[in-house]
Order: sequence, then C-alpha cells, then structure tokens
Amino acid sequence: MFRACRAVAALLAGAAACLPATASADAPVPSLHDALGAPPELKLTLATRLRYEWLDGQPRAGLNPTDQQLALRTNLVLEYAAGPLRIGGELQDSRAWLGKAGSAISTADVNAVEPVQAWVGLDLPGALGPGSKATVEAGRFTFNLGSRRFIASDDYRNATSAYTGLRAVLKGRGGAGATLFYLLPQVRLPDDLAGLLANRPALDRESFDLQLMGALVTRPATLLGGAAELGFYRLVERDAPGRPTRDRHLNTVSARLVREARPGRPDFDLEAAWQTGHASTSAAATAAVQQVDAGMVHAALGWTFPGAAKAHVTLLYDWIGGDRPGGANTRFDTLFGGRRFEFPPAGIFAVIGRANLSAPGLRVDLAPGKRFDAMAAWRAMWLASPADAFSQTGVIDKTGASGRFAGHNIDLRARYWLVPGRLRGEVDYDWIGKGRFLRDAPNAPATGNTHYAAVALTASF
Repeated sequence: MFRACRAVAALLAGAAACLPATASADAPVPSLHDALGAPPELKLTLATRLRYEWLDGQPRAGLNPTDQQLALRTNLVLEYAAGPLRIGGELQDSRAWLGKAGSAISTADVNAVEPVQAWVGLDLPGALGPGSKATVEAGRFTFNLGSRRFIASDDYRNATSAYTGLRAVLKGRGGAGATLFYLLPQVRLPDDLAGLLANRPALDRESFDLQLMGALVTRPATLLGGAAELGFYRLVERDAPGRPTRDRHLNTVSARLVREARPGRPDFDLEAAWQTGHASTSAAATAAVQQVDAGMVHAALGWTFPGAAKAHVTLLYDWIGGDRPGGANTRFDTLFGGRRFEFPPAGIFAVIGRANLSAPGLRVDLAPGKRFDAMAAWRAMWLASPADAFSQTGVIDKTGASGRFAGHNIDLRARYWLVPGRLRGEVDYDWIGKGRFLRDAPNAPATGNTHYAAVALTASF
C-alpha cells in the first residue's frame, strides 16, 4: 500500500509540475501535444485519474459489509491523420488497491497495461453522394453508440469496455445516417481474485466465441422535433477453453425518440427494447436452455430553465424486465451498456443498473459556469419481478414473499475544474434507504442502509 500511495503521489506531483505556477486561474494551460512540439497531424493526450471509494452497509449478497478502494487509471491516446487515412491507439493502465477477499474488486476495476485501442480508419467524404460522409474503422476500439444503453465505453468505471472488429458510420446530406458494426468484445484479464489484487498485467483477449453485430439507423427531426433511432443487436456467445458461459444467443431490437435539451423548451428521451433468443440458465455444461422474451423501457421528460444556472429538471422512469417463473427467461440483458450517465456509479458500488427494476425518479442538473457542474437524483425502486434478483445486488427471494419494494436511492455528484481543461475534482455520494425486499429477502445482508462516497482528481495533458 505504501508503494501504491508513493506512486500516486509521484503522478500527482508530475501533474502539478506540468501546470505553470504563474498562470491565472482561467488562463489556458498548454497541452502535452503543444509542449512536445508535435505536428498538427498527430493528436496526443495523456490523462490520469485517482479515485478513493468508500462503502458502508453493503447491499450486495456475499460481499463484505464495508468496502473501500483506491483506483488509478492512466490513458495515453495517439491519433495520426494523413489525408483520409487515420491511425489511432490507446494504452490504458487501470489499477486498484485496498481490496481483499470479500471486496467488490473485479475486472471492471483492474486492467493493467492494456492496449484497448489500435485501429486504422478511412474517411470517405461524398462516397454516398454530394454532402454525404462515410467512415470505416478496423481494429481495436472503444465504442459509444446511440443512447449508450446497449454499447458504451463507461467512463466512470476504472477499466472500460473495448471491442475488436469493424464499424462503418454513414451519414447522408440531410442528416440521416447509419452505423454498422461487427465486433468481438474484449474479455478483460486477469479475471481471478489473486491476479486482480496483484494488479497483474495480462493481455485481454477476443475470439469468435463472443460476437456482437448489428446496426443503428438515425433520422433527425422525425416527430415532435425529436430524432428517431432504430437499432438491432445480435450477441452470439459460446463456451471457450477454460471459460464456460451461458451460451447466450440474443437478438435485441430497440426504438428511440430523443429531443435535445435547450433553454425554455421541453426535451425528452423515450426508448424501448425487446429481446429474444435463447440462453442457458447457468454456465454449467448441463444447464437447461431457455427461450428469451425480455424487454425494457426508458422514459424521461425534461425542461431547461433560462438563466445563468442552466438548471435542467427531468422526470424519469425505467422499467427493465426481471425473470418470472415459467418457461421463458424474461430478465433483460443490457449487453455492454453504460451506467453512470443515468444510474448511480459503478466501482465498488455497482448496485443499480438495467436489470429487474421499476424505478420512477427526479433529477436536477446545474451548470452555472464553465468550471462547475452538479447533479442530484432521487429514485424509488421496485422489482419488476419479485421472484428474481433485484437489479445487480444478487439478493433474491424465489418465492416472491419478500415483496417488490427495494427502497429509495439518492444520487449526488459535483465536479469542479481546478485548472480549466487540465485538472478537475469530483465528489460522488449515494444513499440507499433499504425497503422491505432488501431487508427481508433470505440472502439480504443485515447491514443497514447503504452509504457510498467517492472523491476523484483527474489530470489531463
């Protein structure tokens, strides 16, 4: 631990050394690219984030009542453009300390010295006619698609999701477009507790044993001033040597209507998805295979108030199917969707996500200046199915006798640029007031209400 803290202190000292002491609070600070005199064809960025997380009142089954983690993530990104040809790469180093047996540490926290991106791209303006654009990329890359509820590169998580394959982005002169993709999601390694606690480097792997393919079609100004999106995602999974799986073969169809937030007018984000296919009930070789018939709905209606505070208020509701008794599997699988942009944090918390949830809520966002923003959200949480595990807690009552009400959640976040564009602090706090289900279910931890807090500092060069 002493060595870890010493390394972190050295990194932060280096960050401070790169920031000119004579600059005023709002004066621009030269980037690493400019400091090195790199050519304009080369994009070069370096960022490092240090975060301390603390949790009390563990709501997840099978984990320690209290937990903590010191997480460090460093990213070096390079991109070179020569006419229509672009080549890019990213080295990410994600490490975590303070974990022990019974901690929530996972591959979402640790992924040391990993080349998460290494790709080549080709820009083809006018390929589909005057005013059109087309881009094709191949290799390893991170990926945010559409609403990010099914494919995303989660920024709050210490270790991101990345993919190997092909993607093409097409856009017509009128703004309509499509994204086509064929991906092999990277399986983060190591995935054993000893390797995670030791921050052991191991190259992530991709194979045809896990495939994700599909398309997203978009059209601006389709209805009520909102853009429309139609998506299709097919996941094909099978056992690999030393890695048994649930052999998921899932087809997900999504439809979305979204209107961007602007002062003095309403905005909305409506999305529904239906999932079919089949999957085994567990990773065991003898596990029964079930047909899948699952769904999810997201609805948000917002308003941005004119004024310097840039206050945005959102009424929201999420329903994500849980498994019900019977022949079909009705628990929705969010595939590789992100979390933090509309749910509480991941890290050692990672409690509330898109699984077996019925949750109305209210959210307020403030951005009174370029340097500060804050968010506060409240949700009341029920189980979509009382016989399935609540969201991502692993707490379950297969009889359904513990009811549906899981409790209330308050989610708070504040961020401030200590040095604009270069050094930002962030504070997160979450509270779960446990309802009947999280208190009375047979395997519910008797730990009281949940408190999670995190403090982070991010330096960008």
